[in-house]
Amino acid sequence: MMSENSFLLKLTCDDQAGIIAAVTTELAARGANIVESNQFWDRQTNRFFLRVAFSTPATVDRAALELALKPASERFGMKVGLDDLSRRPKIIIMVSKFDHALLHLLYQIQVGWLNAEVVAIVSNHEGSRVSAESKNIPYHYWPVNKENKDEQEERLLHLVRETGAELVILARYMQVLSNTLSNRLFGMIINIHHSFLPSFKGAKPYHQAHERGVKLIGATAHYVTADLDEGPIIEQETERVSHGMTSEDFVAAGRDIEARVLARAVKYHLEGRVMLNRHRTVVFAP
Repeated sequence: MMSENSFLLKLTCDDQAGIIAAVTTELAARGANIVESNQFWDRQTNRFFLRVAFSTPATVDRAALELALKPASERFGMKVGLDDLSRRPKIIIMVSKFDHALLHLLYQIQVGWLNAEVVAIVSNHEGSRVSAESKNIPYHYWPVNKENKDEQEERLLHLVRETGAELVILARYMQVLSNTLSNRLFGMIINIHHSFLPSFKGAKPYHQAHERGVKLIGATAHYVTADLDEGPIIEQETERVSHGMTSEDFVAAGRDIEARVLARAVKYHLEGRVMLNRHRTVVFAP
């Protein structure tokens, strides 16, 4: 069988006639075979979003594709991203005391459902060191307080650059990131919030939900922004609860939801299925 290269093309621009034709014509001219295609037109903003996974003969590399697509990109004012799908994305996972979401991510990577390389685990507690070392993942114990917060965030930025990490995952990392860090890594940090946003923000949301007598609880995975718990939402899930459950029952049910929701959000991001649309997201779920 002839060897192939696999790529993922993502683009966004103002909607206008001829975008798909211009792109697919150039791909076809280079022997590309489209494996999956998703598109969306946001009528409110008139923005068009396109995601195309495709393969090419081994002789066609990324540089040749970028050159071929340049005229169409300039003509339509496209913002274009082209990724090599043979490359394994590098990620950093941050965690505090509760490690259920971390362990679920590590398991999904182990069984191959998530395609990623964990280049570091960062924590303000020592509790997850054994889990990291059992998988030969570098573990960074960085306690955080008011005096050293800026220094620790600089260390994180350095770690991202040093490892080439493309995504930072807050797997129940219970520290609020500064506006500066949130802005510098915008679109590169995913947080799991233990509540169905926009309800019950801040600390102890399950206890807030229990106090209000809600019948549904949930979790929300979102990109981190300078506005606390208000970043673009990627994935959510809910579960029915009852008056007979305690706040601790709410927490236990919520942990399961959190782990699943975060893993799906990470998978969508790593597979290039999430595209930012101002304060919202376009998610091309499979």
